[in-house]
Amino acid sequence: MGDVINLNRFRKKRQRDEKARQAEANRAKHGRTKAERASQAAARKRDEERLDGHLLEGSEPPAEGTHEPTPPQED
Repeated sequence: MGDVINLNRFRKKRQRDEKARQAEANRAKHGRTKAERASQAAARKRDEERLDGHLLEGSEPPAEGTHEPTPPQED
């Protein structure tokens, strides 16, 4: 006689293996490496500093989420 196999254990192991393969594919498809995240953060910071450098003296940057220019201040 052959060995007795627990079919539930076999089925659950197969499902875990399939989920692991799917997770690996998702990480490869959507994930970013630490170096990529650091590079993007540095570029964002550099862009923000460059943009802030173009502000007129005495004016304040617009509030977050607004895209309308601020009116000039009268002295």
